[in-house]
Amino acid sequence: MSLRCITPLPCSMVGHKLQKPPIHKPLFYHKPFNTPYLKKKIPARSRLAKTTINMAVITTDEGITRRIGNHHPNLWDDDFIQSLSKAYEAPSYGERAEKLIKDVKDMFNALPVQSSSAEDLYQHLSLVDHVERLGIDRHFQTEIKNALDYVYRYWSDKGIGCGRESTHADLNTSALGFKILRLHRYGISSDMLQQFIPKDKNLMHLKSEPNEEEIKSILNLFRASLIAFPEEKAMDGAKSFSTTYLKQALPKINNLNLSREIKFNLEYGWHTNVPRLETRTYLDIYGEDSSWASKNINNTFYKKLLELAKLDFNMVQSVQQKELQILSRWWTESGLAKLEFSRHRHVEYYLWAAGGCIEPKYSAFRIGFAKLSALVTYLDDIYDTYGTLDELKIFTKAIKRWDLSATEGLPEFMKVAFKAFDEALRDMAEEANKTQGRDTLDYARKAWEVYIDAYMKEAEWLAMGYTPSLEEYLENGKVSAGSRVVTLQPMLTLDAPLSDEILKEIDYPSRFDELLCLTLRLRGDTRTFKAEADRGEVVSCITCYMKDHPGSNEEDALNYLNSLIDERLKELNWEYLKPDNVPLVSKDNAYNLSKGLQLLYKERDGFSVSSIETKNLISKIIIEPIPI
Repeated sequence: MSLRCITPLPCSMVGHKLQKPPIHKPLFYHKPFNTPYLKKKIPARSRLAKTTINMAVITTDEGITRRIGNHHPNLWDDDFIQSLSKAYEAPSYGERAEKLIKDVKDMFNALPVQSSSAEDLYQHLSLVDHVERLGIDRHFQTEIKNALDYVYRYWSDKGIGCGRESTHADLNTSALGFKILRLHRYGISSDMLQQFIPKDKNLMHLKSEPNEEEIKSILNLFRASLIAFPEEKAMDGAKSFSTTYLKQALPKINNLNLSREIKFNLEYGWHTNVPRLETRTYLDIYGEDSSWASKNINNTFYKKLLELAKLDFNMVQSVQQKELQILSRWWTESGLAKLEFSRHRHVEYYLWAAGGCIEPKYSAFRIGFAKLSALVTYLDDIYDTYGTLDELKIFTKAIKRWDLSATEGLPEFMKVAFKAFDEALRDMAEEANKTQGRDTLDYARKAWEVYIDAYMKEAEWLAMGYTPSLEEYLENGKVSAGSRVVTLQPMLTLDAPLSDEILKEIDYPSRFDELLCLTLRLRGDTRTFKAEADRGEVVSCITCYMKDHPGSNEEDALNYLNSLIDERLKELNWEYLKPDNVPLVSKDNAYNLSKGLQLLYKERDGFSVSSIETKNLISKIIIEPIPI
């Protein structure tokens, strides 16, 4: 698949549909090396977010020299995982939740009657925003659609006011409306945001004491600016202005919870803000302060909304704890726990899936994704460090024959990995058959064969000491990153039949799939290249860029690659939100996996070094319930 690039222009308003923009720049458009763009300083975090993992060389009893990465061990003891109480499984919690869901639905349905014409549009948007932030929107899909259809009826190319009779656009309502409507795939242009951005850059700086309503308006402008498509200049301007404003406002804000909200949004933005993290954060904020509640809606209702959100979070968490116990038992019984040379990160990979896939019925998606991702890591450590080239050639042939007997003569660690890998693919195919009504095992195996070939090519490059061009590296690297193979089969288990034609719109050869794979490879390399070089894996996006640009250094490469990531993530937004035939449940969960990856690579390689941020996220999202 060629690394072509479709770089969309802003969408235009066409009913409720997003209009596809034209083809634009090629992927590997390079600004000249001596331009100011490449000379600008990158943030300190980007330069320093690394942890060195020194390579060690061992000699086995058979006299074979092998490299190992000296990774830290598994952080989550199976006994601890099995001891998790799953306290919110009792039927009484479900009964209370159902009662609260009915009350919230009644509130939604009463909005057109109870809201005054002066701010009914804002009330509709605010309620949708609250249930989405709190992670309970899946219970109110019909009500949300009705509310948004109502708001969209009054939308203009200037935005909207607080109420249906407003004569002027309101920043807070328009920014909030833009964010929500775009994410729900209504056709709206970002051009209307331009009117809220000061033309004089000097006015972008805070010059007086701001009031809370003004700050909340700018915060919503910031949140809106993150849902950007490529070449949307208004979005870039809105993000620059709102970021500057909020950073200057922070020291002057007396409301602690508003400060926490701003810091969270500035820190996690959109592409690293997975649903369960956002829900947990807002539950903590809303639970301490009622100022988020609308003054014109009964306060008792907001108390019920918050109670439902806390209860729902804990009930989903109990489901996830049960799934984590199943995963941990699999890891132990498969024999993978005995492969001491590799990273044991099955719990971390479960977080990746569970952070975005919330619906309790999608257990096969979460568990299957975690298993396949863990297996990718074992294969990665076999191909990149522990296996010899001769062993890898035989191992690759055995996998492509899908025959365990073909591993005879190979080391035990390869037999264990192959057996666990083959069984996991078969199990996932059985789960997929329940939804798809057909056997998808051969389809999945072909994807894995392409993936294994990409691994083998990188092993050969390492053995030869060969550094490819950046284009050649990424053509192979977007495959070896593994995004497609760990996403494909779990996606087939969701309750959405995918014909071969529809699969092409979300799986290979779709641009959506390519961008998922490409952004994974690019982000991963910017966080892992130093540690991998310490282990002897010298080829990365950074070294390939420097080969293409003699005289450049790591900072130049990171400047270019980080800019490339930002643009490709904007394009991924478009591919995610554009109208097509792919069921939303498939797109939503695949896209959330991309956000989870960006989160876990936010500070460093959160899989290889999972003892810091990743460990805290697991505790916060999966282990610790919300106090009720």
